[in-house]
Amino acid sequence: MTLIEPTGTTGPVAGALPHARTRPLPATAVRLLPSGALGAWQERNAGATIPHCLDALETSGALDNLRRLLDPADPEHHAGEYRGFNFADSDVHKTLEAVAWESARTGEPAHEDTVRRIVGLLGRVQAPSGYLDSHVQGGAAPSAEPYADLRWGHELYVLGHLLQAGVARARATGERDLLDVGRRWADEVAGRLEAGEEIFCGHPEVESALVELGRETGERRYVDAARRMVDLRGHRRLGSGPFEPAYHQDATPVVEATEVAGHAVRQLYLLAGVVDLYLETGEAALLDAAARLWDDASGRKTYVTGGMGSRHKDESFGDPFELPPDRAYAESCAGVASVLWGWRMLLATGDGRYADAIEHALHNVVAAATSLDGTAFFYSNPLHVREGHDGTDEYQASGRRGWFACACCPPNLARLVAALHTMVASSHDDGTIALHLYSDADLELPGTALPDGGTADGARLAVRTGYPWDGDVVLTADAPTPVPLAVRVPGWADVAQVRLVVDGRRRPVEPEGGYVVVPPGAREVRLLLPMAPRVLHAHPRVDAVRGCVALARGPVVHCLEQVDHPGVALEDVEIDVATVAVGPGDDALGIGATLVAGGWARPSGHLPLYRDASGADAPEAVRVEVRAVPYAVWGNRGEGPMRVWVPAARTDAAARRTGR
Repeated sequence: MTLIEPTGTTGPVAGALPHARTRPLPATAVRLLPSGALGAWQERNAGATIPHCLDALETSGALDNLRRLLDPADPEHHAGEYRGFNFADSDVHKTLEAVAWESARTGEPAHEDTVRRIVGLLGRVQAPSGYLDSHVQGGAAPSAEPYADLRWGHELYVLGHLLQAGVARARATGERDLLDVGRRWADEVAGRLEAGEEIFCGHPEVESALVELGRETGERRYVDAARRMVDLRGHRRLGSGPFEPAYHQDATPVVEATEVAGHAVRQLYLLAGVVDLYLETGEAALLDAAARLWDDASGRKTYVTGGMGSRHKDESFGDPFELPPDRAYAESCAGVASVLWGWRMLLATGDGRYADAIEHALHNVVAAATSLDGTAFFYSNPLHVREGHDGTDEYQASGRRGWFACACCPPNLARLVAALHTMVASSHDDGTIALHLYSDADLELPGTALPDGGTADGARLAVRTGYPWDGDVVLTADAPTPVPLAVRVPGWADVAQVRLVVDGRRRPVEPEGGYVVVPPGAREVRLLLPMAPRVLHAHPRVDAVRGCVALARGPVVHCLEQVDHPGVALEDVEIDVATVAVGPGDDALGIGATLVAGGWARPSGHLPLYRDASGADAPEAVRVEVRAVPYAVWGNRGEGPMRVWVPAARTDAAARRTGR
């Protein structure tokens, strides 16, 4: 079967991708509808989050930092001090990328006047060499010499986000002004590498960006530059202090690493870049390393919410199974980076487990990072907030903030959500269209070439579902589907309970690699997924939650909030797992279902810190009703205690204590 590719704007990870198992559809081939969970998120992102980020670029000083570089006679010159972290320029670039993908989503340039002003500013302050970093150029850095502090300077990290913004703008609107700015700097960096300089960044990110620049321009030197940076990393060239080499992903060469380590966001961005390189070069060692490290991350170092990075110290991965819920860091940027890495792994392998991970992160840790009004954010994402927690520190807050001193997360979330539609589906070489994410959407399926030299028309495919609140996913084509459809069966679903109906006839459900393939010619495909509540236990070595359970339904993990349990301390609650059931939705929270259960509370505030284990003075248990809401919406009704992992009650013991 020869696929007739539809024309249209491309999204992230676009190009020939010679070593991909499946490739993204054109960005214009998929439209998420506001009636669905993902489409509504994109609408909120467009209407609230992106404008909020643009406003914050002014109030935070990020744009003024660039205006400091203008000639003092320029009316836009800013004479104040540099503000923010040394990588504040990247907040500008990520926001520009978000705007670009939003333009691609709607087909209309978004905030174009503002974007043009910012692009013009960047071009005016760029050094003749192409270098563009306001922290160094404006004299705020310890050294005015570029790349004097590769370990902590973040210049190449800033370049990476500039390049991704430029590529996004070029693909979304055809405007290459921002791409030209970034490319001038990329040429300077590539030239240094080609001359033998050993420059790479203490914060990976530029690797993916250089590969994307190579895809967009057709220039191999940018891919080679990214490969050289990966080769240089892992030999302790960056040195130590105040952080060790592992923090910067410089302790072990990537192809030799056996476990994820160090700063979680740095690790995840690096691995996304490694897979980008594989997609271009086909070098098996790169994909082997990424798959090996994926297994380590997902099998031993990921929270039940999809969060990664268990330590506040160094914002890092901890030891295997070190996943304390109350001390979870799980930075929002790590959630974003895990989706970016997972998408590239999915493209490289076609394996549905990576789509499962993308879905899981999106519906849990990533969604939780932004408030329901789209203008407040979590930096870290704990799974347990205790009574009396001091949430004044923005990095361990019990409530969302409008912006941060280190403002990496808000624009990062904005750029991801603006591009969500590009991850809904992809195409295989044989023409099969694989559906990865379920939400109300309209898709344009490609046509096919006929043996007589003609072409068969494509079809429009409507996806309608209440997912993730119900498991009924209906695909309706306006003509017989011209290509096979690979329908994902989520890994959380019991395959024995999954139902597949094609044009009214039941079909067997025998997933391969997480997907069931429906042959061409279908008009209606209906996938019914079991949505009974699930009670989850952690691996026995996750000591911090031993004896506890987490509640989930479909891909959505739930939590208990204090606001739903007045008069009862959440630390005193135990769940009767036999009573867990589906509860009503909540329009105010935008959710279609909750979970409810019976349980007991054992008031313990009066007990000594340590006591005899005989249990003779055990507090009397009081029967309580438990309500669990999706973790994604916690903290939208005010600050207060919250927990994902809750002790499981032994009903026989509880009955004896209460005399029942």
